[in-house]
Formats: sequence, C-alpha cells, structure tokens
Amino acid sequence: MKTESKWIDAALLRDFEAEGTDAHRLCTIEDGWVERFGADVLISFKRVLARERLIEELQSWAKTVGFDVGRIFARFVPRKNEERESPRLILGDPAENLQTIATERHLKFGIDFGVGYSVGFFIDQRENRRRVRHIAPRRLLNCFAYTCSFSVCAAYVGATTLNIDLSKKSLARGRENFALNSLPTVDHRFIADDVTAVLPRLARQGEKFDAIILDPPTFSRSPGGKAFQVENDFEKLLIDALDLAERDSHILLSTNCSTLREHALEVMARYCLKVARRAATFHRQPPLLDFPPGTGASSIWLALR
Repeated sequence: MKTESKWIDAALLRDFEAEGTDAHRLCTIEDGWVERFGADVLISFKRVLARERLIEELQSWAKTVGFDVGRIFARFVPRKNEERESPRLILGDPAENLQTIATERHLKFGIDFGVGYSVGFFIDQRENRRRVRHIAPRRLLNCFAYTCSFSVCAAYVGATTLNIDLSKKSLARGRENFALNSLPTVDHRFIADDVTAVLPRLARQGEKFDAIILDPPTFSRSPGGKAFQVENDFEKLLIDALDLAERDSHILLSTNCSTLREHALEVMARYCLKVARRAATFHRQPPLLDFPPGTGASSIWLALR
C-alpha cells in the first residue's frame, strides 16, 4: 500500500529562505527522501519505484510552492557501505560542473555530486551547527571532521579549530569551505590521521578544548587496517575526548547508527563520565522541522561542569 508523502509546505520553505538557508530536506517516504542543495535536488532511494515516485511528486510540489528546480540528482542507498556510488544526474545539463554551493544561515558550503556517495554536507546536523555558533567556543576540536562544516561555524564566531579526518581530500574541501566564507585558516589545524590515535597524543601534549565534536561514521578503516565500529568504539572515543575537555566545555555526541538512539548515547555518556570522574548536564537536539521523528542523526550535547 502506498503511504502518503509529506513534503514541506510553502511556509516552511519561506522560513528557510528568510534565515539564509537553502540546504534542507524536502520530503521523506519509507523508501527514500529528497534534499535540496541550493537550486539542485538530490533524491536518495532504496527502490527504483520510490525514485520514480519522488521525481513525479517533486515536479508537482515545486509548481505548488513556486520552487524553481535546477538539476535533479539521484543516488541508490545500498545496504552495504562499500556498494555506495556517486549520485547520477537524471535531469539537467550533463555538461555542467557537478559542484554547487549550499547556504545555511548565510554560511556557504561546497557541494560536489561527483566525488562519492556523500556530497560534502550533512543536512541533519543543522541545529548542532547552530548550537556551535551559539556556544561561541574559543578552541574547537572537530573529530571525523569531513569537510569541516562545524569548524566553519566555530571560526565564524571567533574560534580556533583542530580538524582531524583520515581523508586528505575531505580536509582540503574543508579548507575550501573556510575560503568560501572569507575565513583565513592561519589559526586552524588540519590533521589527516586516525582520530583514535591522535586523541591520546593530544592529551600527552596537554591540549585542551572547550568544544569537541564527536560525529563518527558507523564504520571506517584506517590505511593501516585498523577498524572503527561505532557501536564498539564510541565509548573509548568519548573517554579519550574527556581527557581533552576543559571545565565548562561542551561535547557533541552524534551518530547515524540505528542502534544508538539518544537514550543509548545518554547511557553511554553517563558511564564514561563516571569513569572519567566528570559531571555534565545533557541537552538533546531540537527537532528538525523538515525531518520526520526518528530520522536523521541521533545527537546529545554534554555541558561539562
């Protein structure tokens, strides 16, 4: 039986545009979803029928709310990460550059539909990035930094940042995101290395941070063959991060792993705080108006005391 689609309404679309945001979810169904990046649209689908349905409904919705669709890309969502492929252009000029720029609360982020499954920007972290700007940290540690969107937000409000990711290419794109927002990188560090190896090294060097981002992938493998499995390794990751956290600092715990929802993250965090002999209050991410409940990343913030 075909379930009803829930597309965002014209009022929410106007609210996004009024706050300077053109990167957000447009629709979610059981077997797929649609996201906007500037004028371009990306359809993620688990079944071909879902893709065709979303293409058809997108055209109808766009006419209703007066949204001018640029290009349409689509990507298949496989069960295994190693089967992931770059999005494919299904509507638009194939001769055009596959890159574009998305804006979130007036900050710019580069999008590339041709470099792999992920296009460079995770929409479901929008409210967490807003919180970074609200906290206005002095020194931010961005673990699994990817293209450094959290660091751009921190730098925008005056922070220095340390960005760690296995991928040199992702960190290079992070530097480009700084440049897009006219933010110099002279006071920011970019380390292409295994986070789990770097954190103990930073602790030995006596480094401290007043904001730490822990948004690890569900699974990754370092060039040396060492595997990171979020269900098994998040606990050790947080304990190591607590060694680097100043008093009155903030730590984000976030994951897309379906078995680690907010309650599980909180239980894990309470155990780690006990081990580290630290105390904190807990804050959950506000609901995302463009995401149905239970979708998107699970997140909690720790405010250390």
